[in-house]
Amino acid sequence: MTQIDFHILQDASVEARWLYVCRFIEKVERLGHSILVVVDSQEAAQELDDLLWSFKPESFIAHQIIGGGEEAKVEITYATGGGVIESGAHQDVLINLSSQIPEFFSRFARLAEIVIQEPKILENTREHYRFYKQRGYPITQHQR
Repeated sequence: MTQIDFHILQDASVEARWLYVCRFIEKVERLGHSILVVVDSQEAAQELDDLLWSFKPESFIAHQIIGGGEEAKVEITYATGGGVIESGAHQDVLINLSSQIPEFFSRFARLAEIVIQEPKILENTREHYRFYKQRGYPITQHQR
């Protein structure tokens, strides 16, 4: 069963969320895990892609937006106009930054939801929490 982790940041800024995600990806990837990150749009995927190249000058995280050629250890995906989210072959760690819960989340060993103190994101992640809890998934909260 998928382990669900909520990383709760005390900051309300979207920038803080993005930077935390970059550091989290760096740490998880260094531990040898493959990662799929889900965002809401192609624009958000491009923003995260750009940030992963530049957030830390001394760091290098090989990654790509899904569908960019060969499968990478770290990939970013998003919902297309038809609401379809390409998930590739990943099964290790899923980072959900989307307002929706990807229907394929349960094939992953771990799922991380990154929460900030912004009203819309708080509302979304509370809905996600209820969804996982009602279905009996093990949930851990990490205060950051």
